Amino acid sequence: MRNSRPHDMEDIGRLTRLDEFLNHQIVDTFGSVATSDHGWTEKIWTACVRKDGALGIDFGLGRYHNRGIMDGFAAVSRGAEQWTVRASRELLDDPTLTDVGPLTYEIIEPMHKVRYALAKNDIQPISYDVTFTSLMPPFLEDRHKQREKDGFRVGSDVIRYHQCGVPSGWVEIEGQRMEINPDEWREFRDHSWGTRLDVGAHLADVRPTEDFGDSKFGQSPFYLIWSPILLTAPDGSTVAYHFYYMSRNGKIFYSSGYRNHPDGSQEKVARVRPELAYDDRTRRLKGGLVHFDMLQGDTHTVSIEVMGTSGVHLGPGLYLGFDGKKHGSWKGELELDGEKFANTLDIETLKRIHQLRDCPIRATEGNMTGYGIMETIIHGGNEALGLTAANSII
Repeated sequence: MRNSRPHDMEDIGRLTRLDEFLNHQIVDTFGSVATSDHGWTEKIWTACVRKDGALGIDFGLGRYHNRGIMDGFAAVSRGAEQWTVRASRELLDDPTLTDVGPLTYEIIEPMHKVRYALAKNDIQPISYDVTFTSLMPPFLEDRHKQREKDGFRVGSDVIRYHQCGVPSGWVEIEGQRMEINPDEWREFRDHSWGTRLDVGAHLADVRPTEDFGDSKFGQSPFYLIWSPILLTAPDGSTVAYHFYYMSRNGKIFYSSGYRNHPDGSQEKVARVRPELAYDDRTRRLKGGLVHFDMLQGDTHTVSIEVMGTSGVHLGPGLYLGFDGKKHGSWKGELELDGEKFANTLDIETLKRIHQLRDCPIRATEGNMTGYGIMETIIHGGNEALGLTAANSII
């Protein structure tokens, strides 16, 4: 049903089905969120990767309450090929509906089992139906609260939890269907909400900033790593690492890291020290070490090996924008689009789809081995890493 029912009260949000439940947290209906900022977003994301790096599957869904929009993307990466389908629609009266065109997100068992699906469509010859089953409980990351440079507006105030698991189901590419064997794959997902950077078109009458996704982003050297990793010991015990690291002009301005355990406990990382190598031409990760200096004084070092050339680039999913399109932009009642890239290693293509990629990795710490993904942006010259400013891309 279209969101067209009249509502005459101005100081209380409209009633929805969610208001029947005993879950209210503010003195308003679920027709309102805590702020009227147009950057308010609730975001779902997942990446499935084969352990050998031969194939990757991504899904993303965003609800932009103050923009009246829900949008999402589904993508498949095979080697250097990538297919992407995007969908955008206006919000409906029922906020529990999480379908956008051919995209479906379904909660089967909260915090344990969720489903992501892309139905057959006329945009690209890909489809899939994947069910995530957790191997660990979900873990919160540190709040990402970031003020603009002048110290006034808070541009980002987001909390996020992530979770490690395995996928099952199937994926189809150009008519070829492949079963997803959980033993051969790993899956990582997250769920975030709050005032988010990189939402909507740049406003011409607002001072531009160098914040993530803003119009001046990329004018200064910038380094970003986001990575979940799940390791298993010979006796079957597991441990997971997660860290999010950002610096600008060599100065770290956000760092969140934890060593996580199956019982839900977390050991905080005081400092993350990446010792990683990158290809100068493509800025793709080549591997290396990540040192975790723990709050209690010890250090854990994890070795990182890149698996294959697959891994979904997030630019076509509208992270950092794509061909002038941005997350959370109004596109009418329903819009579907997408494309195929035959070679994501091509430099001109990379300039369009950006560095940010769900790179499949193999990780080792002592006798523990496992898998994860690593998203990276390393922009600007870096003499120590052999990276030249002339080859830099966002």
